[in-house]
Amino acid sequence: MQATLSVFAFASMVAGIVGLFYANALFTLSAIVIAAQACGVLLMIWARITFGKRSFHAAANPTSGGIVRTGPYRYLRHPIYTAVFFFVWPPAIHAGTGLSIAFAALISAGAIVRMLCEEYLLVRQYPEYAEYARTTKRMVPYVF
Repeated sequence: MQATLSVFAFASMVAGIVGLFYANALFTLSAIVIAAQACGVLLMIWARITFGKRSFHAAANPTSGGIVRTGPYRYLRHPIYTAVFFFVWPPAIHAGTGLSIAFAALISAGAIVRMLCEEYLLVRQYPEYAEYARTTKRMVPYVF
């Protein structure tokens, strides 16, 4: 059930990004937006390098190899989703249209569903994930 739901959530994230692109609300010349997006890209690269080849899958199925607790995973349980937020929200807010905000919200909803699905499955495969979740925030260190 969680794996299927996570695939649907992934598809909604892709649809939202495509929507932002076609609404001309994904890229801008604003220095602040570009800086935020650059931070998102750098965070994503750091997370992908830290996690390795097993870091991408359409379904939220946990991979073998244990829980990664180094790199950005030391501070955030979901740095890749955090990076996505850094990449899509600043230009959506800068565009300031209802459509751009709706697409960013669709992406966010998909990411949140995926996070919850992944966490449910990770606790089942790796019981020690529950302790990691108690000590490491999802997206904002010391807050959320």
